[in-house]
Amino acid sequence: MTEALPRTTIDSTPNPKRWKAMPIIALAVSIIIMDATVVNVVLPVLIRDLSLTASDAEWVNSVYALVFASLLITVGRIGDIFGRRRLLIIGILLFGVASVLAASSTSGTTLIGARLVQGVGGAMILPATLSTVNALFTGRERGIAFAIWGSTIGGMAAVGPVVGGWLTTDFTWRWAFLINIPIVMIVLVGVLVWVPETKDPYAERRVDILGAVLSIAGLSGIVFALIESQRYGWGMATAPLTIGSFRWTWSISPVPISLVLGLVLMTAFVFVERAKARAGKPVLLDLSLLQIRSLRYGAIAALIVALGEFGMLFALPLFLQGALGYSALNTGLLILSLAVGTFLISGGTAQLTQRFGGRAVVRVGLLLEAVAITGLGLSISPSASGPVLAAWLFLYGAGVGMATAQLTNVILVDVPVAQSGQASGLQSTVRQLGAALGIAVLGTLLVSTLGAVTANNLSSVPGLSDPARNQVVSIVKGSAGAAIPELAGMPGGQPAQTAAESAMVTAARITTLSAAGIILLGLLATIALPPTRPQDKQDSVPATPRPHPATKR
Repeated sequence: MTEALPRTTIDSTPNPKRWKAMPIIALAVSIIIMDATVVNVVLPVLIRDLSLTASDAEWVNSVYALVFASLLITVGRIGDIFGRRRLLIIGILLFGVASVLAASSTSGTTLIGARLVQGVGGAMILPATLSTVNALFTGRERGIAFAIWGSTIGGMAAVGPVVGGWLTTDFTWRWAFLINIPIVMIVLVGVLVWVPETKDPYAERRVDILGAVLSIAGLSGIVFALIESQRYGWGMATAPLTIGSFRWTWSISPVPISLVLGLVLMTAFVFVERAKARAGKPVLLDLSLLQIRSLRYGAIAALIVALGEFGMLFALPLFLQGALGYSALNTGLLILSLAVGTFLISGGTAQLTQRFGGRAVVRVGLLLEAVAITGLGLSISPSASGPVLAAWLFLYGAGVGMATAQLTNVILVDVPVAQSGQASGLQSTVRQLGAALGIAVLGTLLVSTLGAVTANNLSSVPGLSDPARNQVVSIVKGSAGAAIPELAGMPGGQPAQTAAESAMVTAARITTLSAAGIILLGLLATIALPPTRPQDKQDSVPATPRPHPATKR
């Protein structure tokens, strides 16, 4: 087993602007996380105002995540080579321009294009901010900085739906994008004034083009398959795929083809990167970084944890709106208790990390998450209490605030600072794949259970014909339960709606408890993580600046 490589810095003296830079970095992260969730709330209004087709609506929602996840590894390495501050500035500017285009869109095509550019900008911002934090902070300060960074991600994921619901309800959906503009301006000025430039001084100033093409194409194929599996199916095509003038006409779903192609391309990427490294040529991803135990096992734990977390967050809003009749805004307000728990715990996370070590804090956080999600699952019922659900979400948020930030800290703790960008891109990509996998796996579980239980419940509704029963099941499954409140005016009336609501309760409970089990698997995965030293001792001996052997070509 290769020992952890020492963290190295270009200058052993802490940058005096580092704490002024931290709020700017957190603000930059907040807008990309918020925009990843805000569209879920405003999508019904977008469909009505812009006359979006079903295909348009699907791409508005998914193109951001698809582009975002596919580019993280590539842009992370570009930041290492050409400068992370420079990458952050370009990403912020792109994100701002795309937000203006999205807000001024008059058709589905322009909105999809704007969301695509937003995804490119977001993919630049996330690894640039993460690797900058990793480069600027050491020792105890590093734990505090990662607590801020991680809490921002966990909290803004919950704040996004509330902000989107409020702006859409009281103003217009366009403000869900325009609100980014003043934030972009503040971040841009703050980056120019306070965020220092960091880069890998040993890397050759050229990009591994073949590696970038293989990485982007391979990850695009895998992520597309995961996020679109529910829509297009894993076997025979269940819906037509339309991209502009292109239309998928085969009877087989594009999902398995995309997945296999993506896996083949990523396998080729690994072989190409290894061959280039042996030949002493620049590589996009230094695969020898995976020899670092904390990075390797931390990435595995992060993937499993993201799978459970995002799967649960996919199921809960559908239950609240489909079975309990919550509005989108009220759903967002309830989930806001998650953000409160995350932000409150962040104040003490650094002290806990300093005393017990990052690995211990991660484990306690994951245990809190598992307990909270289990309690949430057991509390799901037709008469579920809002305050009880909020209390469990608060506890879950506290767990996220401990686990998310410190897991990132643990993953990067032994990575040479010069290579922070590619390591940040790798761990962020793993999280995005875990999130997409969670929605695919637990989303499929939710929808399939919902359809089966709805059909079973409807069999006891008197006077309901088979065609009418099949129609109700199709509507419930096709909307993942979102259309349940509208069933009262359809064949079967109130009894059909009651049957579907009961089915949603069962499906949401099974899905949520499954998510808790996955979080526990993530907790078990942390057993392989190496023990971490107290943070106030991590940098007691200044490191001699030297390159990772694989970076000096």
